[in-house]
Amino acid sequence: MSCDYVALANSGVQQLKPYQAGKPIEELERELGISNIIKLASNENPLGPSPKAIAAIQQEIAELTRYPDSNGHQLKQAICQSFDLDLAQITLGNGSNDLLELITRTFLNPACEAVYSEFAFVVYPLVVQAVGAKSVVAPAKDFGHNLQAISEAISEKTRLIFIANPNNPTGTVITNDELCAFLDSLPANILVVLDEAYSEYAMDAAMPNGLALVKRYPNLIVTRTFSKAYGLAALRVGFSVSNPAITDLLNRVRQPFNVNSFAMAAAVACLNDTDYLAHTVALNAQGMQQLTKGIQQMGLGYIPSKANFITIDMGEEALPIYQKLLHEGVIVRPLGVYNLPNHLRVTIGTESENTRFLLALKKVIQC
Repeated sequence: MSCDYVALANSGVQQLKPYQAGKPIEELERELGISNIIKLASNENPLGPSPKAIAAIQQEIAELTRYPDSNGHQLKQAICQSFDLDLAQITLGNGSNDLLELITRTFLNPACEAVYSEFAFVVYPLVVQAVGAKSVVAPAKDFGHNLQAISEAISEKTRLIFIANPNNPTGTVITNDELCAFLDSLPANILVVLDEAYSEYAMDAAMPNGLALVKRYPNLIVTRTFSKAYGLAALRVGFSVSNPAITDLLNRVRQPFNVNSFAMAAAVACLNDTDYLAHTVALNAQGMQQLTKGIQQMGLGYIPSKANFITIDMGEEALPIYQKLLHEGVIVRPLGVYNLPNHLRVTIGTESENTRFLLALKKVIQC
C-alpha cells in the first residue's frame, strides 16, 4: 500500500524548504578530509564561553535526572534585574527562533498576512508559510529596512510585522526615532516583532532599545538571544518581552520544558558576567575594523554592519568563491537564499581567524 504523505501535510508545509544552517566543521572534515578549519558562517562568538557559564553548567550536572523548571523562574528573575522588566513580560524560548515560531503560531492563520523586508532573516518566511499565512515582502532601502515601504505594504489582513535590528544578513540598522515614528503610525491590532538578536553589538545613542519600548507600545514584541554576544549558541536559549496579555498567550502555546536546565543556568551566569560581554563587544569592534580594512584593500564592496558579521559584495557570483574557500579550510555563508547571489556573509572572528580568512579570500579571488 502506498500513500502520498506530502499531500497529508498542511498546505504551507508542503512547499517549505528546510532552513539551511552554516556548514559544520565536522561535515567539511568528512567531505574534504582536511583539518584546522575555521568557521565564520553562523555569527557565533569566537571568544569561547564565559568561564562563569561553564561553572554554572558543571553545577547543574548533578541534577541531570530532573526536569528543568518549566517556568524558568531564576532566569526570568535575572532578565528582569538586568533589564528592568517585569516577570509577566517574559517568555523563554529554545533560542529566539523558537520564539519567532511561537509568535507566528499564536497570531497567524491562513487568513492573515505578515510583512517583512526584502533581505530580512530567512526564518520569517519559513514560520509564516508553515502556518499557511501569506508573506508580504517590502522592498529594502540600501539593503536595510525601508519603514515607509513596510507601511505601504500593510493591508487589512496584516497581523504581524517582523523587523530585525540589526538586520541579518546585512547588518543594517534603523534608529530609535525611525522606529518610534513607525510604531506611532500603526493601529493597535498590528503586532510588531522586533528581532534584536544582535543588539548587544550595536548599542549607541541613536539605536533603539526595544526592551525599554515595550511598556510604551503594547503591540511590540521584542526577541533576544543568548546565542550571539553571550556565547551560548549550542545551548539554545532566548527570551521575548511583550505586553503581559501577549506573554500569557505565548505561554499557552509554548511547550513545557522548552529550555533546558543547563541553558538557563548558563544564561543567568552570562547576565552576571559583564566583563565577558564587554570583552566580546570590544573584540568584535576590533575585528570589524580588521576585516573592513582588508576588504577595502582588495577593492571589494561591503555593506556597513552594526552586528558581528559583514556582508561582502564579490562583484560576481559568490558561490564558486565560497566553495574555493572551503578547500582553504574557511567556512563562510553564501547568500543566494537571500537573493544576494553575489554576496558572502562573514562572521567576525578572532584576530588570527580574520587574518586567515583575508589571506584565503585574496588567494581564491586571484586564482
